[in-house]
Amino acid sequence: MKNISDVNYLNYLETIITEERKNKFIDMLSRRTRHFTVAMEDVYQLHNASAVMRTCEIFGFQELNVIEAKYGKTIDKEIALGAEKWVDVNRFNSTEECIKNLKDKGYRIIATTPHKDSCYLEDFDISTPAALFFGTEKLGLSEEVMEQADGFLKIPMYGFTESINVSSSAAIIIHSLSTRLRNSDIQWQLNEEELLEKRIDWARKSIKDIDFITERYLSD
Repeated sequence: MKNISDVNYLNYLETIITEERKNKFIDMLSRRTRHFTVAMEDVYQLHNASAVMRTCEIFGFQELNVIEAKYGKTIDKEIALGAEKWVDVNRFNSTEECIKNLKDKGYRIIATTPHKDSCYLEDFDISTPAALFFGTEKLGLSEEVMEQADGFLKIPMYGFTESINVSSSAAIIIHSLSTRLRNSDIQWQLNEEELLEKRIDWARKSIKDIDFITERYLSD
């Protein structure tokens, strides 16, 4: 029986998309990482959540985790500018569920906060996978995240203002860690199984009438 998650299906799909698009996907995926991931806890201003998604896409973070216990569940596509097609968004109904999922995957839980005994961004240990948690604009991260965090991270600030808008904070941290990661000897790239999965996913998203195309593949 044919399988729509194997290399044969990918080869079939790649006969439909252009060679240029195929090579673009391969190039982009060679720069993607799941070594770091981002988690957003109940960010109620939609444009901030969408902007963080766009930042993840720009700097090659493949996954964004969104905890939606209190606020809306819609991505602002005008801000995300198509990033929702290329970033995997994992949605959770509770902080507890999200933390457990990420810990089970081997991530350290890192609370981004200017308080506690936070590590400065430039001193943060990038050697092991980490999930970077960002909180609400008004209240920051919940006590649940703060209590279960394996570490705390902050951006050096030299002015009177004690906090930064969540989307700006995420952009600074993601850019810094992405740059450091790519200049390191750490094996941060997607593995072969992940590359196959995403090449299939992105090819599918590029093909009109993909359900019909898939049915034809399975019936041949």
